[in-house]
Amino acid sequence: MKKIFTKFSVLTFFCLLLLNVAYAQNVTVKGIIKDDTGLPVPGASVIVKGTSNGVQTDVNGNYSINAPASGTLVFTYIGFATQEIAINGRTTINIDLKSSSNDLQQVVVVGYGTQKKRDLTGSITSVSGADIEKVQGTNPISSLQGKVAGLTVVNSGSPGSSPTVRIRGISSTNSANPLYVVDGLLQDNIDFLNPADIESIDLLRDASSTAIYGLRGANGVIAVTTKRASRGKTRVNFQSSLGIQHVTNQIDVVDAAGFKKLYSAQLANLGAAPFDYTNYTANTNWQNEILRNAVINTNSLSISNSGEKSTTLLSIGYNNQDGVVKYNNYKKFIARLNEEIRITDKIKVGGDLTGFHWRNEPTSAGLNNAIWAAPIVPIQTDANTYYSMPSFQRAQVGNPVAALNRGRNTSINRGYRINGNLFAEIKFLKDFTLRSTVYTDLGFNNTRSYSPLPFTVINLGEGAAATSTFYDNTVRTSVSQAQAEYRKYQQDHTLNYDKEFKGGHKLNALIGFTSVFSSSTSLSGSRTNSTLKVPFDPNLWYINIINPNNITSNGGGGGEESNAGAFGRVSYSYQNKYLLNATIRRDGSSRFAPENRWGTFGSIGLGWVASDEKFFKDNIKGIDFLKIRAAWGRLGNSNSLGSNLYQQGLSGSSTAVFGENIYTAVQNAYIPDPNLHFEIVQGVDLGLDVRAFNNRMNAEINLYNKTTDGIITSYPLPASQGGLAYFTNLGKITNKGIEVSMGWTDKIGEDFGYNISGNFSYNKNRVNSLGNATNFQIIGNGGANLTETGQSIGYFYGYKQVGIYQSTADLDKLPHFSNSLPGDIAYADINKDGQITSADRTYLGTPFPPYSYGLNLSMNYKGFDAMIEGQGVAGNKIYTQRRTSTFAVLNYESNRLNAWSGVGSSNIEPILDNSRGNNYLFSTYYLEPGDYFRLRNVQLGYTFGANTLSKVGISKLRLYVSGQNVKTWSKVTGYTPEAQIGSILGGGADNGVYPVPAIYSFGLNVTF
Repeated sequence: MKKIFTKFSVLTFFCLLLLNVAYAQNVTVKGIIKDDTGLPVPGASVIVKGTSNGVQTDVNGNYSINAPASGTLVFTYIGFATQEIAINGRTTINIDLKSSSNDLQQVVVVGYGTQKKRDLTGSITSVSGADIEKVQGTNPISSLQGKVAGLTVVNSGSPGSSPTVRIRGISSTNSANPLYVVDGLLQDNIDFLNPADIESIDLLRDASSTAIYGLRGANGVIAVTTKRASRGKTRVNFQSSLGIQHVTNQIDVVDAAGFKKLYSAQLANLGAAPFDYTNYTANTNWQNEILRNAVINTNSLSISNSGEKSTTLLSIGYNNQDGVVKYNNYKKFIARLNEEIRITDKIKVGGDLTGFHWRNEPTSAGLNNAIWAAPIVPIQTDANTYYSMPSFQRAQVGNPVAALNRGRNTSINRGYRINGNLFAEIKFLKDFTLRSTVYTDLGFNNTRSYSPLPFTVINLGEGAAATSTFYDNTVRTSVSQAQAEYRKYQQDHTLNYDKEFKGGHKLNALIGFTSVFSSSTSLSGSRTNSTLKVPFDPNLWYINIINPNNITSNGGGGGEESNAGAFGRVSYSYQNKYLLNATIRRDGSSRFAPENRWGTFGSIGLGWVASDEKFFKDNIKGIDFLKIRAAWGRLGNSNSLGSNLYQQGLSGSSTAVFGENIYTAVQNAYIPDPNLHFEIVQGVDLGLDVRAFNNRMNAEINLYNKTTDGIITSYPLPASQGGLAYFTNLGKITNKGIEVSMGWTDKIGEDFGYNISGNFSYNKNRVNSLGNATNFQIIGNGGANLTETGQSIGYFYGYKQVGIYQSTADLDKLPHFSNSLPGDIAYADINKDGQITSADRTYLGTPFPPYSYGLNLSMNYKGFDAMIEGQGVAGNKIYTQRRTSTFAVLNYESNRLNAWSGVGSSNIEPILDNSRGNNYLFSTYYLEPGDYFRLRNVQLGYTFGANTLSKVGISKLRLYVSGQNVKTWSKVTGYTPEAQIGSILGGGADNGVYPVPAIYSFGLNVTF
């Protein structure tokens, strides 16, 4: 028996030894990788975990890799969740990749590092580069509109313009722009990026997530990660789209017949003589004359290569966008190089370099002129002779086409920008990673412009005045030049510790140091000739070309500032159920006095994955994941403040003549506060994350409360103290809100898949205090906006229209101004004193949409895919300021066809009489509901299978057609319903803003 046992033991030992040897040896693993629709995925990366050994799948999704039998393979592809599969001696492993859009293992940027979405305790939303690429445009931020709860994006149709971005409302009277972080480099915008170069965008919305950025993150952070080369073979990708932009909603103004009818009625109401229209027989639509269908073209070419020791990615982009206003154009050239060298498995170095060049051809046509110009005037007789406007608007409104053509090709605007980084990373003692990165960002802009001689104009005869021709001999040519430079240098140094302990404990700790130095300079000058004409030749548009004795003007400016900070973060989890995230930062800014420039900020967040508890699994079915989280954060705000406001500033004042010389007096620009310090922002965030029904449904709910204290405010001093502004910390603002995001992803059969998602957010803004015991108010946009204690920031302030005074009997029984007449607007008597005075002005609404939402539907069937996206806002007002001008008789918008003309004729539109000033007071008459819903994007595409194109070397080809902004439901009468909220204290006004056009395009995406 003993011998048998001994033989059995020896045999068992020998088998185990052979098994161990087998596992220690390498095996060749083969397989096919498919996406969640069952299609092969070419170009997916397969890497042996912990090594640089990796390959990419071929055009049919196949791969083959040599790996240790006991190793682990890591499967990755853009837009899909990373999977790690133990080999366990197998030679065939097939993988079905899952979309990472809602995957809990998705890695997001959390500030100087990354973290799995499952482990987050703050509010961070990630948008993939693939989603951004689907919306054609030159600025990637525009593509985020309607995709993220709590994010407001207001686009402009002007070529090269940046959208206005707000995250969770407005927290300061100074700036509400978020911080952009591009691969670690802090930026104020991402205009220099090619949308096709973006891997992902992470939006950090709550104070706990942004606290690690100290004085810069108070308005939220948008972290951009650019693409890197995938490990494996060389890969070439080309993307291109060509579209037509079309203005779908012109402002509805009257034609020639309507104008004659209304102007004649206005003259009659004024008791003036009728106008002589004999020579005014035209019917010109001035908007048609300056607007056009415009071309937009975007292109991107990328080449990536990866070897055993290095990866390289080179991308080139070219965008060309014509404006829908004639002769308006913007071109953008981008080149980017990314390189990573793996010296050993523990040491790597690398860097990024991006070059950006833009050319802008602005339009000289004013949209307001096209709206205001009388339609009864013809355009021109030849290329150098144009008709002027009638006498009643000639001095104030010019011929829109003449202005357009006179300014054509008279401005040269060029910009150059280079930014990049170099990094080194060392892993040591198994769990430590030391990383140092240095960044630079250099920008150079220059402008040259030319003011040519005017055209000859024809003044049509009116009454006794005969038709005449006029040329203004007093006008002289002039040229101007301007140059601006800016520089930024940044360094980040971090030490990270990442360890998983026995018993389910995980710890990640980070410490670091960062500093940023930036400077800018600008110079400008112009000269107007007195005798010689400067030719229409760009080679002569320099201020030194003209006689130096001619009229000159010049200007300049500049400044520099620096920030420095030390920070730390601890992330801890126990059994993946109990989560803790905490940060601290000591930060300083040179914008404040030495004794006030430093502050300590931090955050703490807690999370509980209830769905991993035994009681939950045993008793609750259908819910796959449930996390409850709460977080608090404190940080500072020094954004968009002037440098050195704590010191005395000077400005020019009145002038005096001594002898033959003119001298300008100098006075204080403002009164400084030596105790001025940064604003303090604190926020609390409560959240709930849910996955249910086999992860087909996902939901996220956030409640937040964010307060800014010590707002830096320009406080006007009384005339007895000089009447200057006094910059000091004054006031408190609160933003409270809720955000809800939901989605459903499913398949019907083997070939049809779909996703439905939506988001909704509500934000309530309130000024808790301003001026403490003083009755201090901040006036914006000439008094149309007001900021004061107890209301939302920059709210509309004016009179409430309750009708039209129909008769003197109405005036006898209704409160009115002392000079009110029948046909005037009747206003509400807010204070009930029986009369209408300035005391009856009141809250009329907010220019900032409190409600916003987005809806998205995507489908795929075999090679076909379709997408429909919509977004909208509600609850705000838009001020039609373009209708309020009284400096001349202007063309009428169609609403004035219903103007009051007698008892009962209208209870909304006042009488046609621009001498009645009461009707031009700011009131609800000039406000429109800003609610709208827009069909943001409709797209249909087809992806050709790898088998179809493999013979010509193409691994993937997608063709698509799309329409953007194809339909908008709104009561707004302007070119776009998107509220102009760039101005915090005076937002919401429509002065004839640049149209946001519909775009109909065709595109392709091909990979070799």
